[in-house]
Amino acid sequence: MLLHGIFPPITTPFYPDGSVCFQKLAHNVERYSRTPAAGLLVLGSTGEAVLLSDAERHEVLKSAREAAAAHQVLIAGTGMESAAETLRLTEYAAGLGYDVALVRTPHFYRDQMNRPDNMLAFYRFVADRSPLPVLIYNFPQVTGYDIPAEIVIELAEHPNVAGIKESGGSVAKVQRMVEGTRHVRRTVLVTADFRALTPRMLQSQQAAAHTGDIVPAGGLQSSAAAVSAKAGFSPSKPKAGLLGTPLKTRQKEAGFQVVVGFAQKFPESLQAGAVGGVLAFADAAPMAMFEVYAAWKDGDMELARQKQQRVAAAAARIAGELSIPGVKYACDLNGYYGGPVRLPLLALTADLRSEVEGLMGNIKS
Repeated sequence: MLLHGIFPPITTPFYPDGSVCFQKLAHNVERYSRTPAAGLLVLGSTGEAVLLSDAERHEVLKSAREAAAAHQVLIAGTGMESAAETLRLTEYAAGLGYDVALVRTPHFYRDQMNRPDNMLAFYRFVADRSPLPVLIYNFPQVTGYDIPAEIVIELAEHPNVAGIKESGGSVAKVQRMVEGTRHVRRTVLVTADFRALTPRMLQSQQAAAHTGDIVPAGGLQSSAAAVSAKAGFSPSKPKAGLLGTPLKTRQKEAGFQVVVGFAQKFPESLQAGAVGGVLAFADAAPMAMFEVYAAWKDGDMELARQKQQRVAAAAARIAGELSIPGVKYACDLNGYYGGPVRLPLLALTADLRSEVEGLMGNIKS
Protein backbone atom coordinates (compact mmCIF):
# COMPACT_ATOMS: atom_id res chain seq x y z
CA MET A 1 0.00 0.00 0.00
CA LEU A 2 1.29 3.44 -0.95
CA LEU A 3 1.88 5.57 2.16
CA HIS A 4 2.78 8.89 0.56
CA GLY A 5 1.15 12.04 1.94
CA ILE A 6 -0.53 13.27 5.11
CA PHE A 7 -2.31 10.91 7.51
CA PRO A 8 -4.11 12.43 10.51
CA PRO A 9 -3.93 10.04 13.51
CA ILE A 10 -7.52 10.78 14.46
CA THR A 11 -8.68 11.39 18.01
CA THR A 12 -11.31 9.28 19.75
CA PRO A 13 -14.24 11.50 20.78
CA PHE A 14 -15.82 11.00 24.20
CA TYR A 15 -19.02 12.16 25.82
CA PRO A 16 -18.60 14.08 29.10
CA ASP A 17 -19.34 10.81 30.95
CA GLY A 18 -16.33 9.18 29.30
CA SER A 19 -18.12 6.89 26.84
CA VAL A 20 -17.14 6.92 23.16
CA CYS A 21 -19.15 9.29 20.98
CA PHE A 22 -19.41 7.38 17.71
CA GLN A 23 -21.54 10.06 16.05
CA LYS A 24 -18.77 12.63 16.45
CA LEU A 25 -16.19 10.07 15.33
CA ALA A 26 -18.10 9.58 12.09
CA HIS A 27 -18.43 13.36 11.70
CA ASN A 28 -14.67 13.83 11.99
CA VAL A 29 -13.85 10.98 9.60
CA GLU A 30 -16.27 12.26 6.99
CA ARG A 31 -14.78 15.73 7.22
CA TYR A 32 -11.21 14.42 6.90
CA SER A 33 -12.38 12.58 3.80
CA ARG A 34 -13.05 15.95 2.17
CA THR A 35 -9.47 17.14 2.78
CA PRO A 36 -6.36 16.24 0.73
CA ALA A 37 -5.28 13.79 3.45
CA ALA A 38 -4.05 10.55 1.86
CA GLY A 39 -5.60 8.49 4.63
CA LEU A 40 -6.28 8.14 8.33
CA LEU A 41 -4.74 6.34 11.28
CA VAL A 42 -7.35 4.93 13.66
CA LEU A 43 -6.34 3.84 17.18
CA GLY A 44 -2.98 5.55 17.23
CA SER A 45 -1.42 7.18 20.28
CA THR A 46 -3.40 10.38 19.64
CA GLY A 47 -6.54 8.25 19.56
CA GLU A 48 -6.01 7.30 23.22
CA ALA A 49 -6.02 3.67 22.11
CA VAL A 50 -4.31 2.44 25.28
CA LEU A 51 -7.19 3.89 27.33
CA LEU A 52 -9.89 1.97 25.45
CA SER A 53 -11.32 -1.45 26.23
CA ASP A 54 -11.07 -4.26 23.70
CA ALA A 55 -14.75 -3.82 22.81
CA GLU A 56 -14.28 -0.07 22.34
CA ARG A 57 -11.29 -0.61 20.06
CA HIS A 58 -13.37 -2.90 17.88
CA GLU A 59 -16.25 -0.45 17.71
CA VAL A 60 -13.99 2.53 16.97
CA LEU A 61 -12.37 0.64 14.09
CA LYS A 62 -15.77 -0.35 12.75
CA SER A 63 -17.30 3.11 13.03
CA ALA A 64 -14.35 4.85 11.40
CA ARG A 65 -14.26 2.31 8.57
CA GLU A 66 -17.96 2.81 7.82
CA ALA A 67 -17.57 6.60 7.66
CA ALA A 68 -14.34 6.72 5.63
CA ALA A 69 -14.09 7.48 1.94
CA ALA A 70 -13.02 4.60 -0.27
CA HIS A 71 -10.03 6.49 -1.68
CA GLN A 72 -8.38 7.08 1.69
CA VAL A 73 -5.84 4.60 3.02
CA LEU A 74 -6.97 3.27 6.40
CA ILE A 75 -4.27 2.40 8.92
CA ALA A 76 -5.31 0.52 12.04
CA GLY A 77 -3.27 0.78 15.21
CA THR A 78 -3.12 -2.86 16.28
CA GLY A 79 0.07 -3.07 18.33
CA MET A 80 -0.29 -4.75 21.71
CA GLU A 81 2.32 -6.01 24.15
CA SER A 82 1.93 -9.62 23.02
CA ALA A 83 2.26 -10.89 19.47
CA ALA A 84 -0.88 -13.01 19.84
CA GLU A 85 -3.08 -10.05 20.86
CA THR A 86 -1.55 -7.92 18.11
CA LEU A 87 -2.55 -10.53 15.55
CA ARG A 88 -6.09 -10.80 16.91
CA LEU A 89 -6.69 -7.07 16.52
CA THR A 90 -4.96 -7.02 13.13
CA GLU A 91 -7.17 -9.82 11.85
CA TYR A 92 -10.25 -7.96 13.05
CA ALA A 93 -9.12 -4.78 11.26
CA ALA A 94 -8.43 -6.73 8.08
CA GLY A 95 -11.94 -8.18 8.21
CA LEU A 96 -13.35 -4.66 8.29
CA GLY A 97 -11.36 -3.59 5.24
CA TYR A 98 -8.38 -1.73 6.68
CA ASP A 99 -5.29 -1.44 4.49
CA VAL A 100 -2.30 -1.38 6.86
CA ALA A 101 -1.58 -2.43 10.46
CA LEU A 102 0.47 -0.03 12.58
CA VAL A 103 2.27 -2.14 15.19
CA ARG A 104 3.83 -0.29 18.12
CA THR A 105 7.07 -1.63 19.57
CA PRO A 106 6.35 -3.71 22.70
CA HIS A 107 8.06 -2.03 25.62
CA PHE A 108 6.77 -3.14 29.03
CA TYR A 109 9.61 -5.63 29.56
CA ARG A 110 12.15 -3.07 28.49
CA ASP A 111 15.33 -4.92 29.40
CA GLN A 112 14.19 -7.83 27.26
CA MET A 113 13.17 -5.56 24.39
CA ASN A 114 16.63 -4.03 24.39
CA ARG A 115 17.89 -7.39 23.16
CA PRO A 116 17.64 -7.28 19.35
CA ASP A 117 16.54 -10.90 19.00
CA ASN A 118 13.35 -10.24 20.98
CA MET A 119 12.22 -7.35 18.80
CA LEU A 120 13.17 -9.13 15.59
CA ALA A 121 11.25 -12.23 16.66
CA PHE A 122 8.16 -10.19 17.60
CA TYR A 123 7.87 -8.36 14.28
CA ARG A 124 8.74 -11.41 12.18
CA PHE A 125 6.12 -13.48 13.99
CA VAL A 126 3.47 -10.80 13.41
CA ALA A 127 4.48 -10.08 9.82
CA ASP A 128 4.54 -13.78 8.91
CA ARG A 129 0.90 -14.17 9.96
CA SER A 130 -0.64 -10.73 9.46
CA PRO A 131 -3.28 -10.43 6.72
CA LEU A 132 -2.28 -6.76 6.39
CA PRO A 133 1.08 -5.16 5.57
CA VAL A 134 2.82 -4.16 8.79
CA LEU A 135 4.03 -0.65 9.58
CA ILE A 136 6.50 -0.58 12.48
CA TYR A 137 5.65 2.13 15.03
CA ASN A 138 8.47 3.75 17.00
CA PHE A 139 7.48 6.33 19.62
CA PRO A 140 10.20 6.41 22.29
CA GLN A 141 8.75 9.47 24.02
CA VAL A 142 5.90 7.30 25.35
CA THR A 143 7.34 3.78 25.27
CA GLY A 144 10.82 4.54 26.60
CA TYR A 145 12.21 2.27 23.88
CA ASP A 146 13.83 3.55 20.68
CA ILE A 147 14.16 0.83 18.07
CA PRO A 148 17.63 1.03 16.51
CA ALA A 149 17.91 1.83 12.82
CA GLU A 150 19.89 -1.38 12.33
CA ILE A 151 16.96 -3.51 13.51
CA VAL A 152 14.57 -1.61 11.24
CA ILE A 153 16.88 -2.14 8.27
CA GLU A 154 16.98 -5.87 9.03
CA LEU A 155 13.19 -6.07 9.37
CA ALA A 156 12.78 -4.23 6.06
CA GLU A 157 13.83 -7.43 4.32
CA HIS A 158 10.55 -9.07 5.37
CA PRO A 159 8.08 -8.91 2.44
CA ASN A 160 5.16 -8.02 4.71
CA VAL A 161 6.88 -5.16 6.56
CA ALA A 162 5.87 -2.13 4.51
CA GLY A 163 7.72 0.56 6.42
CA ILE A 164 7.98 2.44 9.68
CA LYS A 165 6.24 5.33 11.39
CA GLU A 166 9.19 7.02 13.08
CA SER A 167 8.12 9.44 15.81
CA GLY A 168 11.42 9.78 17.62
CA GLY A 169 12.25 13.15 16.09
CA SER A 170 15.69 12.36 14.67
CA VAL A 171 16.11 13.39 11.04
CA ALA A 172 19.53 11.69 11.02
CA LYS A 173 17.87 8.40 11.95
CA VAL A 174 15.30 8.84 9.19
CA GLN A 175 18.14 9.31 6.73
CA ARG A 176 19.97 6.22 8.02
CA MET A 177 16.88 4.06 7.62
CA VAL A 178 16.16 5.41 4.14
CA GLU A 179 19.72 4.84 2.98
CA GLY A 180 19.91 1.41 4.61
CA THR A 181 16.73 0.18 2.89
CA ARG A 182 17.23 1.54 -0.63
CA HIS A 183 17.90 -1.98 -1.88
CA VAL A 184 14.40 -3.12 -0.88
CA ARG A 185 12.40 -3.31 -4.10
CA ARG A 186 8.62 -3.42 -3.93
CA THR A 187 5.91 -2.19 -6.24
CA VAL A 188 2.37 -1.17 -5.32
CA LEU A 189 -0.79 -0.81 -7.37
CA VAL A 190 -1.85 2.83 -7.74
CA THR A 191 -4.38 4.86 -9.70
CA ALA A 192 -3.60 6.35 -13.09
CA ASP A 193 -2.52 9.60 -11.39
CA PHE A 194 -0.25 7.73 -8.94
CA ARG A 195 -2.46 7.90 -5.86
CA ALA A 196 -2.93 5.01 -3.47
CA LEU A 197 -5.36 2.36 -4.66
CA THR A 198 -7.38 0.71 -1.92
CA PRO A 199 -9.40 -2.51 -2.23
CA ARG A 200 -12.44 -0.46 -1.18
CA MET A 201 -12.08 1.61 -4.34
CA LEU A 202 -12.31 -1.56 -6.36
CA GLN A 203 -15.27 -2.69 -4.28
CA SER A 204 -17.06 0.56 -5.07
CA GLN A 205 -16.24 0.08 -8.75
CA GLN A 206 -17.77 -3.37 -8.77
CA ALA A 207 -20.73 -2.20 -6.71
CA ALA A 208 -21.48 0.20 -9.57
CA ALA A 209 -21.41 -2.71 -11.99
CA HIS A 210 -24.15 -4.37 -9.97
CA THR A 211 -26.29 -1.26 -9.41
CA GLY A 212 -25.72 0.73 -12.59
CA ASP A 213 -24.50 3.78 -10.66
CA ILE A 214 -21.98 6.20 -12.15
CA VAL A 215 -18.59 5.89 -10.47
CA PRO A 216 -15.90 8.44 -11.37
CA ALA A 217 -12.57 6.93 -12.36
CA GLY A 218 -10.70 9.12 -9.87
CA GLY A 219 -11.37 10.05 -6.27
CA LEU A 220 -13.99 7.43 -5.55
CA GLN A 221 -16.10 8.06 -2.45
CA SER A 222 -17.64 5.30 -0.37
CA SER A 223 -20.94 6.41 1.11
CA ALA A 224 -22.71 3.07 1.21
CA ALA A 225 -20.87 0.35 3.06
CA ALA A 226 -23.73 -2.07 2.49
CA VAL A 227 -23.47 -1.71 -1.29
CA SER A 228 -19.72 -2.29 -1.17
CA ALA A 229 -20.15 -5.36 1.00
CA LYS A 230 -22.50 -7.11 -1.41
CA ALA A 231 -20.27 -6.48 -4.42
CA GLY A 232 -18.36 -9.41 -5.90
CA PHE A 233 -14.87 -8.18 -5.08
CA SER A 234 -12.00 -9.18 -7.35
CA PRO A 235 -8.95 -6.90 -6.98
CA SER A 236 -7.19 -8.24 -10.05
CA LYS A 237 -10.07 -7.65 -12.46
CA PRO A 238 -12.11 -4.57 -11.60
CA LYS A 239 -15.27 -4.33 -13.68
CA ALA A 240 -16.61 -1.18 -15.28
CA GLY A 241 -19.88 0.21 -13.95
CA LEU A 242 -22.76 0.01 -16.38
CA LEU A 243 -22.65 3.80 -16.66
CA GLY A 244 -19.18 4.35 -15.23
CA THR A 245 -15.59 4.19 -16.37
CA PRO A 246 -13.20 1.34 -15.54
CA LEU A 247 -10.73 2.26 -12.85
CA LYS A 248 -7.35 2.50 -14.54
CA THR A 249 -4.36 1.34 -12.52
CA ARG A 250 -0.60 1.20 -12.83
CA GLN A 251 2.36 0.11 -10.73
CA LYS A 252 4.68 2.33 -8.74
CA GLU A 253 7.99 1.57 -7.05
CA ALA A 254 7.51 2.01 -3.30
CA GLY A 255 10.30 0.12 -1.56
CA PHE A 256 10.48 0.37 2.23
CA GLN A 257 8.48 3.45 3.22
CA VAL A 258 9.46 5.75 6.07
CA VAL A 259 6.75 8.06 7.38
CA VAL A 260 7.33 10.38 10.31
CA GLY A 261 5.24 11.33 13.31
CA PHE A 262 6.77 14.67 14.28
CA ALA A 263 5.44 17.77 12.56
CA GLN A 264 8.18 20.00 13.95
CA LYS A 265 10.79 18.64 11.49
CA PHE A 266 8.53 17.59 8.65
CA PRO A 267 10.23 19.29 5.65
CA GLU A 268 13.67 18.16 6.80
CA SER A 269 12.38 14.59 7.19
CA LEU A 270 10.92 14.63 3.68
CA GLN A 271 14.20 15.93 2.36
CA ALA A 272 15.96 13.06 4.17
CA GLY A 273 13.81 10.51 2.34
CA ALA A 274 10.55 10.18 4.28
CA VAL A 275 7.49 9.81 2.03
CA GLY A 276 4.82 11.24 4.31
CA GLY A 277 3.70 12.02 7.82
CA VAL A 278 1.27 10.65 10.39
CA LEU A 279 1.07 13.94 12.24
CA ALA A 280 -1.00 14.71 15.34
CA PHE A 281 -1.13 18.39 14.40
CA ALA A 282 -2.86 17.37 11.16
CA ASP A 283 -5.87 16.35 13.27
CA ALA A 284 -6.62 20.04 13.79
CA ALA A 285 -4.96 21.42 10.65
CA PRO A 286 -4.81 18.81 7.87
CA MET A 287 -4.76 21.43 5.10
CA ALA A 288 -1.89 23.37 6.68
CA MET A 289 0.25 20.23 6.92
CA PHE A 290 -0.74 19.16 3.41
CA GLU A 291 0.50 22.50 2.07
CA VAL A 292 3.95 21.73 3.50
CA TYR A 293 3.92 18.31 1.85
CA ALA A 294 2.59 19.64 -1.48
CA ALA A 295 5.28 22.31 -1.69
CA TRP A 296 7.98 19.72 -1.08
CA LYS A 297 6.38 17.36 -3.58
CA ASP A 298 6.51 20.13 -6.18
CA GLY A 299 10.23 20.50 -5.54
CA ASP A 300 9.94 23.89 -3.82
CA MET A 301 11.78 23.32 -0.55
CA GLU A 302 11.88 27.02 0.23
CA LEU A 303 8.09 27.25 0.04
CA ALA A 304 7.80 24.09 2.12
CA ARG A 305 9.94 25.72 4.81
CA GLN A 306 7.81 28.87 4.68
CA LYS A 307 4.63 26.82 5.07
CA GLN A 308 6.27 24.93 7.92
CA GLN A 309 7.31 28.13 9.66
CA ARG A 310 3.68 29.22 9.67
CA VAL A 311 2.67 26.23 11.81
CA ALA A 312 5.94 25.50 13.62
CA ALA A 313 5.17 27.19 16.94
CA ALA A 314 1.63 25.82 17.10
CA ALA A 315 2.69 22.28 16.19
CA ALA A 316 5.54 22.24 18.72
CA ARG A 317 3.45 23.58 21.58
CA ILE A 318 0.08 21.93 20.91
CA ALA A 319 1.05 18.50 19.59
CA GLY A 320 4.54 18.27 21.06
CA GLU A 321 4.00 19.65 24.58
CA LEU A 322 0.28 19.88 25.38
CA SER A 323 -0.25 16.54 23.64
CA ILE A 324 -3.71 15.00 23.30
CA PRO A 325 -5.62 17.56 25.41
CA GLY A 326 -4.06 20.31 23.30
CA VAL A 327 -4.76 18.55 20.01
CA LYS A 328 -8.37 17.91 20.97
CA TYR A 329 -8.97 21.52 21.90
CA ALA A 330 -7.34 22.69 18.65
CA CYS A 331 -9.72 20.34 16.81
CA ASP A 332 -12.66 22.02 18.55
CA LEU A 333 -11.43 25.37 17.25
CA ASN A 334 -11.25 24.19 13.63
CA GLY A 335 -14.58 22.44 13.17
CA TYR A 336 -13.58 18.94 14.22
CA TYR A 337 -14.91 17.49 17.44
CA GLY A 338 -12.16 17.11 20.03
CA GLY A 339 -14.04 17.09 23.28
CA PRO A 340 -12.95 15.57 26.59
CA VAL A 341 -9.97 13.31 27.24
CA ARG A 342 -9.94 10.22 29.44
CA LEU A 343 -8.29 9.98 32.82
CA PRO A 344 -5.46 9.97 33.66
CA LEU A 345 -5.33 12.74 31.04
CA LEU A 346 -6.83 16.08 32.08
CA ALA A 347 -8.45 18.86 30.09
CA LEU A 348 -6.57 22.09 29.50
CA THR A 349 -6.87 24.88 32.01
CA ALA A 350 -8.46 28.16 30.95
CA ASP A 351 -5.02 29.76 30.52
CA LEU A 352 -3.83 26.94 28.27
CA ARG A 353 -7.02 27.09 26.21
CA SER A 354 -6.39 30.77 25.63
CA GLU A 355 -2.83 29.99 24.58
CA VAL A 356 -4.05 27.39 22.06
CA GLU A 357 -6.60 29.85 20.70
CA GLY A 358 -3.83 32.36 20.09
CA LEU A 359 -1.59 29.79 18.38
CA MET A 360 -4.42 28.57 16.13
CA GLY A 361 -5.72 32.04 15.29
CA ASN A 362 -4.35 32.08 11.74
CA ILE A 363 -4.36 28.33 11.11
CA LYS A 364 -7.69 27.21 9.68
CA SER A 365 -8.38 23.89 8.07
